[in-house]
Amino acid sequence: MQSTNKRYYIYFGAAILILALVFGAATTMWDGFGILWAAQKTQDAPTQLVTNPPAALSEIASLSPSQELLSQLYEDVSPSVVSIQVTLSPTESSLQGLPEGFPFQMPFGDQGQGQDSTPDTQLPQAEGSGFIYDMDGHIVTNNHVVENATSIVVYFHNGMWADAEVVAADPQADLAVIKVTPPEGLDWKPVTLAAPDTLLPGYYTVAVGSPFGLDETMTLGVVSALGRSVPTGDTSSGSSYSLPDVIQTDTAINPGNSGGPLLNLNGEVVGVNFAINSTAGSNSGVGFAIPVAVVEKVAPALIENGSYDYSYLGIAGQTITAPVAAQQNLSDNTLGVYVAEVVSGGPAADAGIQVDDVIVGIGGEKVTQFEDLISYLFNKTEPGSEVTLNVLRGDKTMDVPVTIGQRPQEAVETAQQNRDNGKAISISEAIKIAKGAVSDSGLMASVDSANAKRSTVDGKDAWVVTLSGDNKAATVTIDAFSGEVLELDVQ
Repeated sequence: MQSTNKRYYIYFGAAILILALVFGAATTMWDGFGILWAAQKTQDAPTQLVTNPPAALSEIASLSPSQELLSQLYEDVSPSVVSIQVTLSPTESSLQGLPEGFPFQMPFGDQGQGQDSTPDTQLPQAEGSGFIYDMDGHIVTNNHVVENATSIVVYFHNGMWADAEVVAADPQADLAVIKVTPPEGLDWKPVTLAAPDTLLPGYYTVAVGSPFGLDETMTLGVVSALGRSVPTGDTSSGSSYSLPDVIQTDTAINPGNSGGPLLNLNGEVVGVNFAINSTAGSNSGVGFAIPVAVVEKVAPALIENGSYDYSYLGIAGQTITAPVAAQQNLSDNTLGVYVAEVVSGGPAADAGIQVDDVIVGIGGEKVTQFEDLISYLFNKTEPGSEVTLNVLRGDKTMDVPVTIGQRPQEAVETAQQNRDNGKAISISEAIKIAKGAVSDSGLMASVDSANAKRSTVDGKDAWVVTLSGDNKAATVTIDAFSGEVLELDVQ
């Protein structure tokens, strides 16, 4: 009997040992999977599960923001973020605050009628966001938040408020500086601007603002892409410009977030939220922010001089893609900017740049896409600068020295004159603008067919342009007088 019991004990002990080993192995394997799941996948990462990941993977996993970090960031930054409520004139709406030529929707919250209005004095109101810029009462926001405002009230995190006035605005960067006299007793706390070029795709970002009128709302996401460009400025005279180095993020941005800060995990401003790519008017995971490098240049100029002087080359062009290369008889995988138009009397024309040239470099740096060119012009030149363009002309390569000019303002003045005089842009101009919008935004590389019709959209006289190409269909709504792109839908 003792012998039988002894065997049972031996079998039972062996079973326990086997279970312990299996459980221990399974636990180790699950822990390894957890580490790999939290870590950022790299091209060199092994495909199999590992129980002892390299130190680099452990370090990456540890960079995920903790609840404590995010809570502290919110506490530190929210006193610097403001809600901006504007009253618009009876004939204006928040849609008219869109920067000229911009193909995406602006997250600017239309709040309808003011709460304190009477039936005889009902005025449209809307809400955006902004942030305290310096100790002199200046606040940075979007131009489209305050444009056409008859009055501006800024609300602070503690419930206090102050009337504001516009110091200056720049539609081409969609930035504006407003100024208040801080209420007595308010802890006035300017934001900290991040150093330029400190972001990478995959880095966490935080937006703080007033989406849908919900003040002091924080959302978390990542940098989805860098180096986007979006068309800005007036397009009525056939001239349009692009804002370089725009940040794309999946951080939730909704109506009311316009003008608020996009922050890194240090609580530093890396951008100003200003647009979303959405057909519903709310977040769909594709938001855009004006980079801090633009803010650092434009905001001080608006405060000191009332305007910013942009570099100007005087060409219209596009990134070379497979359809462009085929159409222009270029060799496969020719990378650069195809010059489609040279402005007469502009810097490029004076230097000898010609239509059909391909710009492959500027200032000793490679140009593989249109964004490279406009980024260099904004960040590394100013009016009067001398720069060398590297150009392909047929089968020849040449260096062309150019004296950079200053971006003209005639287009903006022409747009207002058109509206005042009731002079609408032509159907051909509308189609040209629509083609430029889908091309510049990178949503459609080539267009096979186009048609347009006049219509009234949200009370505005507009051209509705339908484009097809790349197995896609696009509908572009364009203000019939200013030429601004009110809405862009690509399916």
